[in-house]
Amino acid sequence: MSSYDALAASYDQLMADGSYRKRADFLERLFQKSAIPVRTVLDLACGTGTIACLLAQRGYQVTATDGSEEMLTQAMQKAAALDGQPPLFLYQSMPRLRLIEPVDTVVSTLDSLNYLTRERDIRQTFCRVHRWLKDGGQFIFDVNTPYKLRRMDGQMYMDETEESFCVWRTFFSERTQVCTYQVDLFRLNGDGTWDRDFEEHRERAWTQEQLRTYLTDAGFVNIRVSGDLTTRPPKPEEDRWIVRAEKPGNV
Repeated sequence: MSSYDALAASYDQLMADGSYRKRADFLERLFQKSAIPVRTVLDLACGTGTIACLLAQRGYQVTATDGSEEMLTQAMQKAAALDGQPPLFLYQSMPRLRLIEPVDTVVSTLDSLNYLTRERDIRQTFCRVHRWLKDGGQFIFDVNTPYKLRRMDGQMYMDETEESFCVWRTFFSERTQVCTYQVDLFRLNGDGTWDRDFEEHRERAWTQEQLRTYLTDAGFVNIRVSGDLTTRPPKPEEDRWIVRAEKPGNV
């Protein structure tokens, strides 16, 4: 996600309410329901590596990939302070995923897959995840729902810390089903001056039917969709879905 290059240094401060620990707790509960023991984990599109580091701290052998070198730089700096084995970070785009060996489970959090705006790319990503997942392993990811992205049309959001100020303007296209985020980021320098950066992010609103079709075509089974941080069915006005799918085990 090269669109996060300018935001990388300020991302963790701006996302302080991301409830990462609760999300890691939820992932662990899902790991316990896996058909195979979970020891190795891939964090796909890991961003600044918070989830990857939390899982590594809990004893999992974590590989983490991302398409932004700047985000990976932040992630590796964070991981350097960990006790024990830190995650292995790889610079890769999602549709070109390639690992050293298959893993027990693959996770992707905080709407990373919405950034795949072309059907070809999300299909290729699902196929690559299936390729690098062990038989019986789980693929767990979340997405922003069409309801949420459509509701964001014409909105403006602001995030502020002592050293940064961020303005998000959002526009949703019914024709393309893409929500565009125009981001102005102001960062405070040591001499009291401010730097300004501009980025444009795009997230595709994928329907449950599309996700189920693409996962099935990639070879996944037992596909389940729930509300955020729950295994209960999603409500009609759900902002985030959790999607779980399995790679069939050996017969």
